[in-house]
Amino acid sequence: MVNIPVRVEPPDSSPADVEYRWDSDTDILSASVRPDRVVERARVTALELEGADGSWLILDVRGGRISGVEVAVWPELRTRADLAPPAVVENGTVIIGAVESGRRLAVEVETMLAAEADRTERTIHFLLGGLRETRTVRIARAILVDIDRRDRIAGLWLLDVPPYPD
Repeated sequence: MVNIPVRVEPPDSSPADVEYRWDSDTDILSASVRPDRVVERARVTALELEGADGSWLILDVRGGRISGVEVAVWPELRTRADLAPPAVVENGTVIIGAVESGRRLAVEVETMLAAEADRTERTIHFLLGGLRETRTVRIARAILVDIDRRDRIAGLWLLDVPPYPD
């Protein structure tokens, strides 16, 4: 089980926009949250999540808040016709306490790091660890975070992902 403790706070403002970038040479997908003025000057650190299959997700964290997601090495992507984000989503700010102080942190995930997408690959869901009961928090217009009952990250949703460049 992935053990990345977080706390969820009320949102400071309406959900921010997300800018996606594909690197066609490396297949890296980056999703950056436009920072608000309060956290814009905060130091950026990284939380590196390594899957047992060699896959890598990197969470950019600014002032303890997730400010971006980078898929550096993709896990096997499973396509599901019925994949949709949860119907009930709360707006909030997810604070990762371990990196709130601004130090770099690497976490190796010894359990499953899986990815699933809808048929068009515009909605992508990353599962961290095994399936478990979660609640979903919108941290930006196109990024959702699944939080389990013990306040740990259980998954990430990237919405409205642009097509991979030809």
